[in-house]
Amino acid sequence: MNMSAWAIRSPLASILLFIVLMVIGVYGFMRLPITYFPTIDTPVVSVTVGQPGVAPEEIETEVTRPVENALASLANVEKISSTVTNGESVTEIDFVLGTVDIDRAVSEVRGAVSRIRSDLPADIDEPVIERIEEEAQPVAIYAVSATDMSLEEVSWFIDDTLARELQSVPGLAGISRIGGVDREILVSLAPDRLRAYGLTANAVTESLAVNHVDVSGGRSAFGGREQVLSTRARVNDVADLAAIGLPYHDGRQVTLGNLGDIRDLYAEPRSFALLGGAEVVAFSVERTRGASETGVADAVAARIAEIAAATPGITMTLVDDGVRYTRGNYVAAMHTLLEGAALAVAVIFLFLRDWRATIIAALALPLSVVPTFFVIDLLGFSLNILTLLAITLVTGILVDDAIVAIENIARHRAMGKKPYQAALEASDEIGLAIVAISATIIAVFMPVGLMSGEVGLYFREFGLTVAIAVFFSLLVARLITPMLSAYFLKGTVPTEGESGAVAAAYQRFLRLVLRYRWLTVGVAVGLFGLSVMQLGSIPTSFVPEEDTGKLTLTIELPPGASLNETRAVAEDVSRRFARVENVETIFIRGGSSATGDRDVRFASVMFDLGPAAERDAHMTAIEAALADELSGVADIRYQFLNARGGRDVSFAVLSNDGDAAQEAAAVILAAMEADPAFVKPTSEATAMRPELRMDVQSEKAASLGISTAAIAQTIRISTVGDSSGNLPQFADNGRLIPIRLQLDERIRNDIETFGLIGVPTAGGGQVPLSSIVRFEHGETLSSIERLDRERRVSIGADVAEGLTSGEGLSRLMSLPAVQALPASVRISATGDSDSEGEVISSFGIAMGAGVMLVMVVLVLLFGSFLSPFTILASLPLSIIGVVGALMLTGSSLSLPAVIGILMLMGIVTKNAIMLVDFSIEKERAGHPRLEATMEACAERVRPIIMTTLAMVAGMVPSALALGEGGEFRAPMAITVIGGLIASTVLSLVVVPALHLIISGLGDRLSGLFFSLRPERQDAPAAG
Repeated sequence: MNMSAWAIRSPLASILLFIVLMVIGVYGFMRLPITYFPTIDTPVVSVTVGQPGVAPEEIETEVTRPVENALASLANVEKISSTVTNGESVTEIDFVLGTVDIDRAVSEVRGAVSRIRSDLPADIDEPVIERIEEEAQPVAIYAVSATDMSLEEVSWFIDDTLARELQSVPGLAGISRIGGVDREILVSLAPDRLRAYGLTANAVTESLAVNHVDVSGGRSAFGGREQVLSTRARVNDVADLAAIGLPYHDGRQVTLGNLGDIRDLYAEPRSFALLGGAEVVAFSVERTRGASETGVADAVAARIAEIAAATPGITMTLVDDGVRYTRGNYVAAMHTLLEGAALAVAVIFLFLRDWRATIIAALALPLSVVPTFFVIDLLGFSLNILTLLAITLVTGILVDDAIVAIENIARHRAMGKKPYQAALEASDEIGLAIVAISATIIAVFMPVGLMSGEVGLYFREFGLTVAIAVFFSLLVARLITPMLSAYFLKGTVPTEGESGAVAAAYQRFLRLVLRYRWLTVGVAVGLFGLSVMQLGSIPTSFVPEEDTGKLTLTIELPPGASLNETRAVAEDVSRRFARVENVETIFIRGGSSATGDRDVRFASVMFDLGPAAERDAHMTAIEAALADELSGVADIRYQFLNARGGRDVSFAVLSNDGDAAQEAAAVILAAMEADPAFVKPTSEATAMRPELRMDVQSEKAASLGISTAAIAQTIRISTVGDSSGNLPQFADNGRLIPIRLQLDERIRNDIETFGLIGVPTAGGGQVPLSSIVRFEHGETLSSIERLDRERRVSIGADVAEGLTSGEGLSRLMSLPAVQALPASVRISATGDSDSEGEVISSFGIAMGAGVMLVMVVLVLLFGSFLSPFTILASLPLSIIGVVGALMLTGSSLSLPAVIGILMLMGIVTKNAIMLVDFSIEKERAGHPRLEATMEACAERVRPIIMTTLAMVAGMVPSALALGEGGEFRAPMAITVIGGLIASTVLSLVVVPALHLIISGLGDRLSGLFFSLRPERQDAPAAG
């Protein structure tokens, strides 16, 4: 059925359809959340096991390895990674995407850990199993300070008041405190008093835990009414706590206050936060899955302003606006969309010189884009960097079908036909070409929307958004454009006259190249071969470096450094950084690195540089100035992270033998340091930290009935206290405050007095620790990294100016140190280096699937196997322009450029489709093939050039890299523009020549098959 003829004869249905589509499209747009990345649901589960005071090597053996072995037996596990630090093991399990629901994954992990719980040490904290939210990045970070509140009071204000006040904000998942302290009742036990009463730290802790507790249990019916029975022993005053009696031998008791000092203080801090060099307590704001980043950030900001106004003396400062770049990217994308649309419409007007026809063609943009918003909302998408990218880059494509339709109608009107008749005949004539053009684009981008893996999750929204928008543009071109042309176009147009000088020159040149068609095709093949050779010399990278206005830095102190030493260094570098121009905010988080490693010797620094348009220096220049300031700080290591939280080149050295991995990593690192291609290579080789070893005298301990476990427990409780879950608690107005018992700090830090602490014997007595252990100073691993049950040493580096990350990775692989790795050691790319290869391979598969689908679509539409080959010849022709554009602009072959090449696959075939379709129609009308081809080129050259220029104009704003996110959009637009121009110019020459060659080949094949038909062979005998 001719849809266009139906729409022209019955316009009301089409008008009502698009009114409804526009209304629901606006509704969908208003509902769409604004995020930076797409919303993805990755099945990642973490298992955290705490064992306070235990060294990493011991935890690795007794906790991490059993947990990993249990999890490895689960189905569909893709990767297991572990981080073991002093007193804690964290294991993350990545399941294969699309194979298991995240809730089921959590349940399976919990079951696997439960089955081995009895094999784990008895004194560990209960394993914490939870899902990892990929979107749990803070949308904002605020710093809180107060003139009349202590650090502990500010911390509690955040944990209690702010958490309650903000919980009503829609889309808010919660807040996480950064820095500050936790209130704690500290009981500093005196060893001499413990010895005087014959008690140990273990005994005091256990006695307090079982006596200082409120327990409910039982019920009765006293007085005829059922009542719950509860036993109360918990006190709510420090003085009452000091008066608690603890039993010891012979039935006597001693009060807790007689055993040491009791102070209402706070837990030993393991982190801090500095803003501009001054200590603050900060908190980060996280959003729920699928919530709008900008919506949550704006709602939180408004609520915080209300809370600050109601609580004088409290100052809350926005430290990190995590959505500024997201919001800027959204605004810039909308501007780019409007600017590209305006340029595309201008090109249409310059060609048609008819404002009515221009309006009809221009309506294709809103009528295609707005309904797309409703569909992507139904699919659960968001307005993110990829969906916005799809909409901005598809601007010129959306008017393409309408241009083809309106131009053909204008051509028929130039023959003297009325608008109604011209619309009917022209729409029928061009219908197949329009369907073929849209179908090939959809066929290319549908496989992108169905890509597997994590890359597929990100680019699913890109591919489907393009396909949906193009589908609506097809509806517009087949329904609205013909209908409006029939009723809205007025007046007369000049009848067809002689061709212009340019068209005449093209006809003469075309006749010449068609005479030497084999030579023409041969030259095109040669150009394509040269381009492919040159493509291999173009540098590669994952994504272009973007100026996000933010820098992240990790500072690392030597192993064994204390939190106070880290604080001193942080304050020093904060003063130094304050001298650097264009740095607006300096926020330092002590106790953890920028990648999440927790240790008191790490500090992460966040710099806010402001929008790129408002400063006179690029982010890379500011980074260099900050590095110069750091060169004056002694005994530190540092590394800047890119916008994605990694480095240009990153990989891991893996081995079952931890020492072998360490040695291989050291050799590779030395080779990288000697190579000028690598800038500041650093290794996360497991650093050694000082250790005081206590070698148990086994025979002596056994004779006293003392186990090694009892010794370790005594040491742990005496130094860091019992595990958090076992601590008794102090009640204060409904707030439960932990009570931590440990030796006085002066005793813990003096080896002579520390050796006098009592260890309980089997007979109920105690002996000094020094009598059953020998003290020895040594070193131990500060942390351990593992990947797939192997030891891992991570190495990262930036690349020298002028090189890309892809070139850096190739340079690394060619190093002799890498080539000569022992058989027990291997390396694996991580971070961007790993993602780059995964993305390229995934897009390669998507491209192959896209070409196959395009071939199928063209065969079905044209009813021939040979014509599609002529059309697909325009694909390699576009590569010539891609290579030229990348070399001319100095761009690398990055992820955006690959997306641009993919987009070219869908749009460059349109020129060939129009040429081949018209030529075939002319042949069917009785024209000789050469004449039909010449006429098709003469009639189609104008719409081909017009649609190409409209698409190029629509992508010019993106190519200029204007606004936030411009660096990401530019390579795509440059690639598409270069490929479009080259493909258009060459298609007007090469495709006609190839069409004649392949059609001639088809004639010969048809003749051969006809002569081989059985009835043909039997004909002479019958005669």
